[in-house]
Amino acid sequence: MKELVEYVARAIATHPDDVKVTEEVDEEGYVVLKLEVHEDDKGKVIGRQGRVAQAMRVLLRVAAVKQDVRVTLEIV
Repeated sequence: MKELVEYVARAIATHPDDVKVTEEVDEEGYVVLKLEVHEDDKGKVIGRQGRVAQAMRVLLRVAAVKQDVRVTLEIV
């Protein structure tokens, strides 16, 4: 799932080398993916009214169901 988020973010970003995804597990068992991008790319990654970020979260949810885990995405 980490690779999926990184792939999508690199495709959108104008500074793909600055894309960084970290994976953590919180106390409730959720997998938390933190997406860090260049300051200029935050708007592109989030999208108008959050549509791109929401689409990435939907893709993550589908991948998480297949792996039987819970996942959230945070854009830092």
